[in-house]
Amino acid sequence: MAFYGGARRSIGIICSKMRSGHHGFSTIAVKRNCSGTIVDDVQFNMGFSGLFLRRYSAASSSDQMGLIKQLRERTSAPIKDVKSALVDCNWDIDAAQKELRKRGVYLASKKSSRAATEGLLALAQDDTKTAIIELNCETDFVARNDIFQYMALSLAKLALSAEGSSQQVAEAFPVTLEYLESLKLNLTHPKLSGEKSVQEAVVELAAMMGENVKLRRGFALSKTSPGVISTYLHSSPQSGVGRMAAILSLQVENPNVDLAALQRVGSELAMHVVASKPLFLSKELVSSDALDNEREILRSQAEASGKPKMAIEKMVEGRIRKYLEEVVLLEQKYVLDDTVNVKTVLDNLSKEVGSPVKIESFFRLAVGEGIESSDASESEQVAQTA
Repeated sequence: MAFYGGARRSIGIICSKMRSGHHGFSTIAVKRNCSGTIVDDVQFNMGFSGLFLRRYSAASSSDQMGLIKQLRERTSAPIKDVKSALVDCNWDIDAAQKELRKRGVYLASKKSSRAATEGLLALAQDDTKTAIIELNCETDFVARNDIFQYMALSLAKLALSAEGSSQQVAEAFPVTLEYLESLKLNLTHPKLSGEKSVQEAVVELAAMMGENVKLRRGFALSKTSPGVISTYLHSSPQSGVGRMAAILSLQVENPNVDLAALQRVGSELAMHVVASKPLFLSKELVSSDALDNEREILRSQAEASGKPKMAIEKMVEGRIRKYLEEVVLLEQKYVLDDTVNVKTVLDNLSKEVGSPVKIESFFRLAVGEGIESSDASESEQVAQTA
């Protein structure tokens, strides 16, 4: 009984000193979680013995791992960030998801100045027109992410349906990014859903991916006459996206010809454009400035050989013909059969369908081209012709 009474008196003294806030016995550390509730440690130190009281969340260790996994699946955020948000929000998964979005948008804005030279091109097409967009990121790893690819395809479909994308012109024209970014997207991906503007969706995607993500450019091409618009995507992780792309418009005089044959050869020609990088459709469309510049370079090279002037001029003209075979689409050797050129391929197609066929226009894009060059114009980044 004496021991019991003494113990009661000792505990009473301790509690009295705890209530009085005696500096020798207590220290208190407090912070607030996402909802404003005080959740942190209250620690009492008593000499050598030490009494420590810590307030833990009601979630068990296994529950916490389950919440981390769920939030990771919802957001695709790094595990470290997921756990941090859950701890700060006292393991409330909905509050933690909201907190991650806030942090992600802030970090995305800080990353917006970083170079984004990787990414994907995405194509969308209907019976009369085709649209293509370039969505950039910092690493190829992010470009392979299914959420990134879903966003790229969604943006291409939006560009296809955007006002003005069906202009009746014979060549590809740029889609106005300011207008496109103001439009609404209805996203249905499990990890990225809801209606939001393109600008908001791109920022949210950047927050999820942890990289700078940027909608760089878009183009559209419409049919202006009987024929087909053919496309080809290279390095394509799934249908509709790739790292290099070509769009080619074939025109035929007779609208009742076999369009399947046109589409087959058109797709092969689009693949040729990706592989051979033509700059002009025909020799007549090669600018005089381009020819003069090439002649100057070739003449300097020929003069270094020490040959007579007449021989130098013949050398220059011979090399000019070779140059035209390299940069003019109709003069290029066909990639699927280098015994013929593209002009011959079109002649053979015309015979097959029973009506003259010609290439109306084409253009080629590659991810990241021209980004490093601050003064590169869009006309230098895109090879296109009427």
